[in-house]
Amino acid sequence: MRKQIVDLRVTCAEHLGRGYVLLKLTGDEVLPVMFPGQFAELRADGCAHTFLRRPISINFFDEVCNEVWFLIHAVGEGTRAFCSLKVGDRLNAVLPLGNGFTFPTRKNLSVLLVGGGVGSAPLLFFGRKLSEIGCRPTFVLGGRSSDDLLQLDFFEKFGELYVTTEDGSLGEKGYVTGHSVLGKKRFDYVATCGPKPMMMSVARYARGVGAVCEVSLENLMACGLGACLCCVEETTDGNVCVCKEGPVFNIDRLLWRI
Repeated sequence: MRKQIVDLRVTCAEHLGRGYVLLKLTGDEVLPVMFPGQFAELRADGCAHTFLRRPISINFFDEVCNEVWFLIHAVGEGTRAFCSLKVGDRLNAVLPLGNGFTFPTRKNLSVLLVGGGVGSAPLLFFGRKLSEIGCRPTFVLGGRSSDDLLQLDFFEKFGELYVTTEDGSLGEKGYVTGHSVLGKKRFDYVATCGPKPMMMSVARYARGVGAVCEVSLENLMACGLGACLCCVEETTDGNVCVCKEGPVFNIDRLLWRI
């Protein structure tokens, strides 16, 4: 798949509260085709101590508007720089990178998509693509509080939505893997993205019900091209670079103790 280094222009910078910003960007030329689960390496210009690009999941790709979305949480100097961008500003990106989620081979498969916090970002694009092929997924999204549950109105367009919060401020109180819907419905395929402990818990659930499960790893990825070797993950095939082999992996390839 052809990768591009492009200067994107911000068309929308929507502050969602609690340090979350949704950036919508377009290019001067037609953007390359992107798939759910892929990511971009974004350059944080103007930061004195930020020399490396930051890997950010592709939240949404609108082919008609020639627009790519990134959902960003300001947690460090680089992400704070992205969150300070305004309409008309430029952002340099390398995209699309990595391999995305596997699409079901049958429309009637029962699909569960589980996201934690900003880890829900790539699941929105995946949900839209699934709905386009006639597969309406079930989303279970979790956060510490209602402030960490984002884009819920968009998720509801593409599937059946359930939420949990650790403080009980929205949805069921607790963690995503404790949501009651998991005991009521049977799922054939599960995809998840978020904190590693959450993904490991989701993987245990999937194995317990005999579902195929894919996880989107969030290893540190400085280059996105497999050159720096800082994102290496131990798998059944040996050590591999998450940025090139993933970031999406079937759990059967991972050596997690689940």
